[in-house]
Amino acid sequence: MRTARTSSPLRQGAVAPRRTTALRPTGTAPSADGVPPAEPHRARLLRYVLRLTSGDAHRAEDIVQETMLRAWLSWDRCAQQDDEHRQAWLFTVARNLAVDAHRRERCIPVGAVPEPLLTRPAGTDIADNVVNRHVIAQAMARLSLEHREVLARVHLVDESGEDTARALGVPKGTVKSRTHYALRALRREVMAA
Repeated sequence: MRTARTSSPLRQGAVAPRRTTALRPTGTAPSADGVPPAEPHRARLLRYVLRLTSGDAHRAEDIVQETMLRAWLSWDRCAQQDDEHRQAWLFTVARNLAVDAHRRERCIPVGAVPEPLLTRPAGTDIADNVVNRHVIAQAMARLSLEHREVLARVHLVDESGEDTARALGVPKGTVKSRTHYALRALRREVMAA
């Protein structure tokens, strides 16, 4: 039985030939030496955009690439213009792209982030809070079970002395006494740390 053959068979391990012509919009053509007509302006355009982006080379290169792409896509319209008009068009497009990028960066969506998260309370440092919590957790772990239980209920859960006494099954005076001695022991442990 015969098998069908494809029109361009490749031997195993052979590499397909590369296309030598780049895809271009209809009606566009590179100059006689194969360089796109906007390419000679790239270096000046990059220097100009670097000034617009305050020296940010990566952002400037992105803007120049986008400008060159737009020039390539709208070349039918720009091909009839002389080199001076073409350069002015490229610089205008690059400036507009730089302004858009700057506006995009400084824009903060309203309502996306809760207001308290946008401002940090004055005088507090997140790292200090983490260290303080760690020190207190270690100090609490070294206290007796009765002291930890009273401190947790009175200061962390914010229960009243009566509610804590009822929950633990001890008199109200015992809760007051344990709270006093627990805080004293906690202070000693924190100072020792």
